[in-house]
Amino acid sequence: MDLDLRKLRYFVAVAEHGHFGRAAERLHIAQPVLSRQIRALERELGCELLERTTRSVRLTAAGKQLVADASGVLASAVAATRRAHAAARGARRLVLGFAPGLAVSGVVRAFRRARPDVEVGLLHLDWFDQAEAMRDGRVDVGCLRQPFDATGLRTWHVGGEPRVVCLPAGHRLAKRRRVSSADLEGEPVIASQDRRVHTIEEKLELVAAGLGVALVPRSVARYYARPDVVHRLVGDAEEYEIVLAVAEGHRRPHLDEFVSIAVPVLRG
Repeated sequence: MDLDLRKLRYFVAVAEHGHFGRAAERLHIAQPVLSRQIRALERELGCELLERTTRSVRLTAAGKQLVADASGVLASAVAATRRAHAAARGARRLVLGFAPGLAVSGVVRAFRRARPDVEVGLLHLDWFDQAEAMRDGRVDVGCLRQPFDATGLRTWHVGGEPRVVCLPAGHRLAKRRRVSSADLEGEPVIASQDRRVHTIEEKLELVAAGLGVALVPRSVARYYARPDVVHRLVGDAEEYEIVLAVAEGHRRPHLDEFVSIAVPVLRG
């Protein structure tokens, strides 16, 4: 049996909202149409995915499993579509993604000298989106900073970067040249996953407001320097690893040549 991707997207929307009406509004379709599509999906799979009440819906065991698998299935479909469109537009273009604070201009210049006929596009990647942009086909190759989920990616180590702590300018440690992990014990650390912080700007605003400290790569702290926040090297902290990454099975023309040029340039 072939899985209908449209029905799968509809089901994921219902699962996320827990309500047919709200899901229908998000999908811009009528609620009865959505309900029929979900019923059709259940018939095709031969099992119930939802327990329905008059006010909401709950996932069955089968529904929970399908939701868990759906993100990978839908992401693969999106990636295949994007790569097909890229191939249709021509083979003379690569998109290079890069994490905040990382400089890739030297790589672009080196590759352009070797292959002036190939256009290189750039895409800035947020910390939470690095690996996903590789897997879903938005970028062909990435200059990324660990940690991230490297599943489905080939990576090449190209360097490391010191870890620094960002502090309010009036903090007790601000006058130090460097600090240790022991110095930071008891300090509230602003972690992106805890506070749902999506950008470095949001994180630094919280630091400046005195709500905590933040551990970031040194290049990020320098790039986003501001007078009300200082950064100090954490002398005994592990460095961030920097890698070049390509999605496994990605066969974009000129990609191997780009990697062969980029790795030594990035390693310096």
